Amino acid sequence: MTTLTAPRFISLHSRHTSVVLELPDNEAPLWRYWGPRLQSATHRPASASFALREARPLPSFMLDFDQPLSLAPSFGVGWFGQSALLAHRIQRTAEGSGSNPCVDFAQAFTDCQVTWLKHEQEVALTLTDQVAQLSLKIELKLDPDSDVLVLKSSLQNQGHSALNVQWLAAATLPIPGRADTVRSYAGQHNHEFLLQADVLSRSQWRRESRRGRTSHDTFPGAVVTTPGATENAGLVFGAHLAWSGNHQQTIEWLHDGQYQWQLGEWLAPGEGMLAAGASLQTPEVVATCSTRGLNGLASNFHAELRARLPWAKGQMRPRPVHLNTWEGFYFDVHPEPVKALATAAAALGIERFVLDDGWFNGRHHDRAALGDWWPDASKFPQGLGTLVEHVNSLGMEFGLWFEPEMVNPDSELYRAHPDWALQLKGRPLITARNQLVLDISRPEVSNYLFQKMDALLSAHPIRYIKWDHNRDLTTAGLLDGSPGYRAQVQAAYALMARLGAAHPDLEIESCSGGGGRIDFGVLRYAHRVWTSDCIDAMSRITIQQGFLQFFPPEIMGSHVGSAKAHTTGRTQSLAFRAAVAMTGHLGVELDARHLTDTEATELKAWIALYKQLRDHLHQSQVWRGTHADGLVWQAHGHGDELLLFVYRTQPTNHRYIPALPLPMLDTYACYQVQEILPEGTVRATGPHSTAPFFDALNDPQGVELDGSWLVHSGLPLPRAPAETVFMVRLRRMA
Repeated sequence: MTTLTAPRFISLHSRHTSVVLELPDNEAPLWRYWGPRLQSATHRPASASFALREARPLPSFMLDFDQPLSLAPSFGVGWFGQSALLAHRIQRTAEGSGSNPCVDFAQAFTDCQVTWLKHEQEVALTLTDQVAQLSLKIELKLDPDSDVLVLKSSLQNQGHSALNVQWLAAATLPIPGRADTVRSYAGQHNHEFLLQADVLSRSQWRRESRRGRTSHDTFPGAVVTTPGATENAGLVFGAHLAWSGNHQQTIEWLHDGQYQWQLGEWLAPGEGMLAAGASLQTPEVVATCSTRGLNGLASNFHAELRARLPWAKGQMRPRPVHLNTWEGFYFDVHPEPVKALATAAAALGIERFVLDDGWFNGRHHDRAALGDWWPDASKFPQGLGTLVEHVNSLGMEFGLWFEPEMVNPDSELYRAHPDWALQLKGRPLITARNQLVLDISRPEVSNYLFQKMDALLSAHPIRYIKWDHNRDLTTAGLLDGSPGYRAQVQAAYALMARLGAAHPDLEIESCSGGGGRIDFGVLRYAHRVWTSDCIDAMSRITIQQGFLQFFPPEIMGSHVGSAKAHTTGRTQSLAFRAAVAMTGHLGVELDARHLTDTEATELKAWIALYKQLRDHLHQSQVWRGTHADGLVWQAHGHGDELLLFVYRTQPTNHRYIPALPLPMLDTYACYQVQEILPEGTVRATGPHSTAPFFDALNDPQGVELDGSWLVHSGLPLPRAPAETVFMVRLRRMA
């Protein structure tokens, strides 16, 4: 009788997910499983009962020692795939004895210490390589409710000489071989979250960003799907690097037919240089899988982020409607017009008034003054106090725009401290938007910024900061000439945290030319993100659908812009602009002084509707989808009540509009269906669009429909022109 080895395992389990690692002797843990929860015949969590190598016959022309995918695959000792660590030392030799050889370029972990932080939910694994004189600590935490797996790594140099780290993965994840597609997001300024769907194959899939920020064009996360997966069904995997700087992710086919997925910070040359005894900590990877398709995956990510957002007193208050002055005034801000805009905003029901760029010393255009953070005397001779008082007297909070990390060469700050800008000796300074980047890792620079911002926040009741970051990093050298990309991100986080600690009620919006800094890392310190500088409602539908794959709607800044969009020149109705904006954190970005009475009345009604619905929009699950005939839909809700938004993006191609199946509903329930319209408005309809069913949706009792019918046959939709919305509320009946 053949006797099998009795292997040791580590298992983590949540409601719907399991993680299993095998612990062989004298090496790193092996990945055995990450996927839907394992159940044994006794309904207890299951695990493998055999060692991996005992079920893997060696192929021909192969190393005699099999090396499967481990938690930390390493280079140079038999693993030929992407390694989780690339590092080496320079061995100093005696003068005249030849070149300095590169040593410890290969690593192999021969010891693993296991520390349970929470049984079956959180564990720390410390791996040691005595030859290369280093240790690697990997932490895994599987949330029991959200099914989100959070991983991070920390490498310590235990040698007596410096270790040069080229790459350290924050996480290495296994993906099953049946996975067929990776969905990632590209884009540019004014066109973020542009979906890219690539077929997985034996060719390596890789995305990198070296721009020094999260970036518009390379989002640090992706979704991997398996055959047949849809918005609402099928096995899907997702991962996101919680980091606002350079990043890299790779998906690689392995010779056992599965894939490995690595995510981590892209290190500039020299950034990973570890002195003796020093450590390198990676950002977190936030990963999850779901058998409920893309929307199930989104729900997991939303739950994780909602648990970590830094709300004052630990709880989100209703997201206030706010008006931002940028597209109303640009740089031309003066007290009386701004006060008049505030008065008009308050009459609409605005609750927060944010003064954007143009308020500070010498700021009349984008060519000067960044860094001089005090009120411009020619615009605000008495400072901001009277404006803040006026805004507060109207019942609104006051917010203010800053771009703390930047400086214009034409500024008092730069003239006094040109060395404070990130720069490389002998290299020309490269401006973008006429600005340079401050080295905020220097204490004197960070202290200067804190003092200027703190002075304004202490002098006035300013509850909100729009924190902008409008350029990529170049010539990003620190004072000693070493690269400063990661130091810049860490210093930005530290400055945000310092301001937050000094002003506990302060909320911070992360903006970076719109969507250039949106990630789980900055959202440890910020409470809202500006999704895109593009407010065109048609563009926003696609942008917001991509955003919601990872982030919940309550932090998604979404504004009602001008009838002629400033970024695209397109025009949509006020109803369509408002309906697209209200599914996130609603704002207004136009000059409300010039609205007609009819426009003001309509916008006020949409704002009032948002206030009625915002708790429901912001504290529930989100489903997204597309339908035939140019329809994009979005639903917010829970088991008993849903709010459904159906956007028509193009004219219909059908004589009769196809019904919309709603797969998230309970097939055993009945629903009361009512149309939602702001007070005093009517649904936009096309010619010959009347039908009794839709009239009945506006009755006090609405229409009663079976959940099974709505799931399998669908909700009838009205005939309507392009760029319109159909909104309904579905309530489960007792």
